[in-house]
Amino acid sequence: MTDLYHSQRAMRRMRKLAMDRGVIAILDVGSSKVACLVLRFDGIAPRGGVEQMGALAGQSRFRVIGAATTRSRGIRFGEIHGMNEAERAIRTALQAAQKMAQVRVDQVIACFSGGEPRSYGLDGQVTVLDDAVAEQDVARVLAACDMPEIGANREVLHAQPVNFALDHRSGLVDPRGQVGHRLACDMHMLTVDGGAVQNLVHCIKRCDLEPAGLASSAYAAGISALVEDEQELGAACIDLGGGATGISIFIKKHMIYADSVRMGGEHVTSDISKGLHVPLSTAERIKTLYGGVVATGMDDREMIDLGGDSGDYETDSRSVSRAELIGIMRPRVEEILEEVRARLDAAGFEHLPSQRIVLTGGGSQIPGLDGLAARILGNQVRLGRPLRVHGLPQSATGPGFAALVGLCLFAAQPQDEWWDFEMPMDRYPARSLKRAVRWFKENW
Repeated sequence: MTDLYHSQRAMRRMRKLAMDRGVIAILDVGSSKVACLVLRFDGIAPRGGVEQMGALAGQSRFRVIGAATTRSRGIRFGEIHGMNEAERAIRTALQAAQKMAQVRVDQVIACFSGGEPRSYGLDGQVTVLDDAVAEQDVARVLAACDMPEIGANREVLHAQPVNFALDHRSGLVDPRGQVGHRLACDMHMLTVDGGAVQNLVHCIKRCDLEPAGLASSAYAAGISALVEDEQELGAACIDLGGGATGISIFIKKHMIYADSVRMGGEHVTSDISKGLHVPLSTAERIKTLYGGVVATGMDDREMIDLGGDSGDYETDSRSVSRAELIGIMRPRVEEILEEVRARLDAAGFEHLPSQRIVLTGGGSQIPGLDGLAARILGNQVRLGRPLRVHGLPQSATGPGFAALVGLCLFAAQPQDEWWDFEMPMDRYPARSLKRAVRWFKENW
């Protein structure tokens, strides 16, 4: 834990150095595509001239000056399985983005969807040393949070204070400077498999880059796809990717839960390939052009030419109805949504005041998915697109780029995390306590 604490602080310093230089790269390492953006920062303008914590941190003015996307290789379920292939894919996307931006980039912020994320809710309280809360008191209350047993070979990816309470007043965003005696804090911690993180960092370094930050794709997609009211009142973001489906829950503009389902759009493509006996490339084309999950009377008569290049006329001239294609796709989509429903139930999503669900990611573009998701998930469901970012190409504004755009906002407007404060090491949480409280079940 102590090593991770220092490495996260080092990455934060690296990111600040890159922002001072004015250029940084953003990398989304996905199972179906590797996307890269190059950002140019024009400066930081704190709101009202006062530095604040959390979502109200100073806004950074930035614009996209380079963008590139390439097919993902060597990556399955959001994790690196072939180091050489993944390195080539990352280099291809990075070099194309640098060529467009006409600038060399040395630091990169990356996000990934694998690693089997797990959420924990922590709480702690301390007595304020002076009359007013100082930054040292915030560091002490974070260090006072009891550390659960996260398991072997697990690393903390995010550790964010989501709620402060000073004496009898709760729901404080930034307690610094306020007068009180007893300071309490609720914190959300997200852990991932250590091997997945180490492989990603090693692959980035092999591409002659320095990691300036790591983030969960589910967290980044939620920042981008959820509007401000949804982040405030409580909403879930379902990021339907190629190899994994990310789940994140936000309330009070903070992520309080994250998880991942190891199924995505590539599994739907694989089902089509096996069901219709066509290559994966043909199955992906058919899914994109004719796919759906709700059949109508017209679909029995709409025929789809499968095509092919085997040289056998009878095999290459086959055709199927769209209703048959939907019959292959729908069971897998229902299975993914049922898994998402189980994760939301385990997280206590029904206890939130607002239970809005936003679908994003490349898989969310299947026609009729929002209606099917509303029936299975039982809540208000809408399709989400990422926020508009200055300089972003039109080709990168679709739902499939929600995590990439969210990572830009993560770089420009970082929420305060555990390692942003000078932690007193003598008060560092012990790992022996085997309890993890999901604070939002009791407080919201």
